[in-house]
Amino acid sequence: MFKKILFATTASPTCDAAAKIAFELAQKYDSELVLFHVYGVPSHGSSFTVTDYVTGEKDDVGPEYVEWVKDEMKNTYEKQIEKHGEPTFEVLSGIPGTEILRYARKEGVDCIIMGAHTREDETGAQRFRGIVGTNMQKVAQKAKCPVLIISRPCETCFWYFNKIIFGTDFSKASMSAFQFAFKMSDFIGCKLYLFHALDIDTSQAGVTPGQKSIEDQIKTAKERMEKEYVSQMGDFDNYEIAIWEGVPYVELLKFARETSGDLVVMAHHTRNVDPDEALFGSTVEQVVLRSACPVASVNRPDKL
Repeated sequence: MFKKILFATTASPTCDAAAKIAFELAQKYDSELVLFHVYGVPSHGSSFTVTDYVTGEKDDVGPEYVEWVKDEMKNTYEKQIEKHGEPTFEVLSGIPGTEILRYARKEGVDCIIMGAHTREDETGAQRFRGIVGTNMQKVAQKAKCPVLIISRPCETCFWYFNKIIFGTDFSKASMSAFQFAFKMSDFIGCKLYLFHALDIDTSQAGVTPGQKSIEDQIKTAKERMEKEYVSQMGDFDNYEIAIWEGVPYVELLKFARETSGDLVVMAHHTRNVDPDEALFGSTVEQVVLRSACPVASVNRPDKL
């Protein structure tokens, strides 16, 4: 399913949950795994120094430095390497988001895996917040392949994957996310949940709708699910439609928890705009930061 997986890492404890999934996912699908680390911004001119993109500190750089970084990465992931095999290591200087996208495009990467910080004041947390705040959004926005984001250890991920939840708001951008979720479910043979949350707080200009109105909206949403998504699934019947009402990200997280979902698939953004101009959707962002399972952000249909 995935021929080449790129795991973008700071090689710090905040990436441990993502590392576990990256190694295990690559082993299950016999994928080439690339551990990718960008260590700083190169200085101008002929000087062999780099400036850390978060701390601003400068380091002297040469071939020995790069090899030292690779050795440190090997030591960091020693247990995973012993269990799952040694990956390819790519270590270079530059702006992380730019270099991740450039490498993924050049090498035909099928899936990018990134960690999401826990907002705890632990070693490396400040550095990692810089990646989440800027580079993760840039990668999710411009990547031509799905981006798998892991915020914390996944307690339900045992066979990658058993229950996939596709969250939709019926926007044009959601179609690529659906195609990815469906193709993965069909390939694996796992259950697919088609989920939509009625945002009743804003659906009627701030007026809370009555029960009859909510029931009518649920019926309409189910019919739309059948028309837009189920109609494309052929004889695939291992699916379930779920329509809840409330704050979308809250309801999606509750649904994922109650069903023990082990992958949530969503569009990178929800508005019908150019993918290159779309900002990270607020609902997706909240799900990414709070989800107990990995979240796949899908922006384009290029590599599904």
